[in-house]
Amino acid sequence: MTAGIDMGTGAGGTRATLDLEELLATRLLVQGNSGSGKSHLLRRLLEQSAGWVQQVIIDPEGDFVTLGDRYGHVAIEGDRTEAELLGIAARVRQHRVSCVLSLEGLDAEDQMRNAAIFLNGMFDADRDFWYPVLVVVDEAQLFAPAAAGEVNDEVRRLSLGAMTNLMCRGRKRGLAGVIATQRLAKLAKNVAAEASNFLMGRTFLDIDMARASDLLGLERRQAEMFRDLPRGNFVALGPALSRKPLKVEIGKVETSARSSSPKLMPLPEANVDAADLILTPDPQELTRPIPRYVQPAPRPSTDILAELSKARDIEPVETREARPKRAELTEEEREQLVQAALEDVLSQGDSAFRPDAELFQEFLVRCRIRRLTGATVALPEFRQRLAIIRSGADEETRGSETWAKALDLSRSVTDDLKAVFLLIANAAITGQPCPSDQAIARAYGTHSARRARRLLSYFEEQGLIVLHQDRVGARIAAFPDLDAETAPGNPDQPEVETRSAAE
Repeated sequence: MTAGIDMGTGAGGTRATLDLEELLATRLLVQGNSGSGKSHLLRRLLEQSAGWVQQVIIDPEGDFVTLGDRYGHVAIEGDRTEAELLGIAARVRQHRVSCVLSLEGLDAEDQMRNAAIFLNGMFDADRDFWYPVLVVVDEAQLFAPAAAGEVNDEVRRLSLGAMTNLMCRGRKRGLAGVIATQRLAKLAKNVAAEASNFLMGRTFLDIDMARASDLLGLERRQAEMFRDLPRGNFVALGPALSRKPLKVEIGKVETSARSSSPKLMPLPEANVDAADLILTPDPQELTRPIPRYVQPAPRPSTDILAELSKARDIEPVETREARPKRAELTEEEREQLVQAALEDVLSQGDSAFRPDAELFQEFLVRCRIRRLTGATVALPEFRQRLAIIRSGADEETRGSETWAKALDLSRSVTDDLKAVFLLIANAAITGQPCPSDQAIARAYGTHSARRARRLLSYFEEQGLIVLHQDRVGARIAAFPDLDAETAPGNPDQPEVETRSAAE
């Protein structure tokens, strides 16, 4: 069965028809700047095909809900939970009900998320309900943006994936995408490229005119025609429209949008008391509270960390006084508890690749668990202790004069490099093999062996170490200021082998 949809007037006054059955198989892309008649075109298409095919409209402005008064479209408010949207989408396909998903009043991120959930719910419907549906998406550049914007990346990927499914894989599930956009340059290319039918309206930017002419197979010099198109006129091309570019004037519609283009209106008669009218406040305004918001000054991160490290008294005074007081800890006992908290933090498998600030917060929690009240360790000292532990130096090494010199040398490098520097220094002091690239990378908090080699080159440029090789190509790191050097080590040795050898 074929259905010819009357879209308006073509060249020579002939009727411009659209093959609805062909459209369901080949999809449609509409472009036009604001005010070009793009929404009018979509409304004409929806009105003319309402009796032939089920329709679903993704409407960011709520303009198409007026179709329900004449054609029975169900208006669905988009401000719903994910479960509600998925359930409604499944029932829409099951019962073949035409509807309008109105996203009016939602911010851009919620519009993208809820539209994507609804489209995915239709896409994932049971095979028994894969009836043909005309899915119209107005302002498609909002839901399939060509570049990342201010919205969350996860939401953007979700929305772009739903639009891609609609245009690329929707045909087999009965979903025929009709997308309209103000600017082709802002629409993702993989979404626009799946359309085989085009209706291009008035546009002014060179990049949009160039893309429009490319899609229609026109020469670049013909792109200027899009600037001169009157409102409501489009250039049509595609198997459902015309085999060659055809100028079409869209016909009239029977329903109207809730919002319309602004019209000129006569101003009210001049009022001699106009100044008093706008400058004299209403008596109720004087009693109405005026909300004021004062932006607080940003606090330094050091102050925030210092406050977080303080123990807070959250118990009533009576409860604290009734509790038996703990004996005061000696300095040695306190140091043992701090060291145990540090070891707990570093015992986790991913600790080497987590930021120091995150580890510091977990360390403070571990200290509270051990009832270490008051100031424990500040963030700079925590980083120093972390670097020493990651170096692998034992207690005997840390008590030597050479190690004290190594600590002094480590002050010449930044905090993030101290663990790497002390790791190599420990190997030199104890005569161990030079650490491999993977071991150095782990101490720095990365998996990149290339970055490890760059760190060694940086230390050598600063005059802290001297790198050389033995006869078989093993790497040796010498410390001129410590009068020590590492044993030859294989830079490509896997980390597991390196750590087991050290143990």
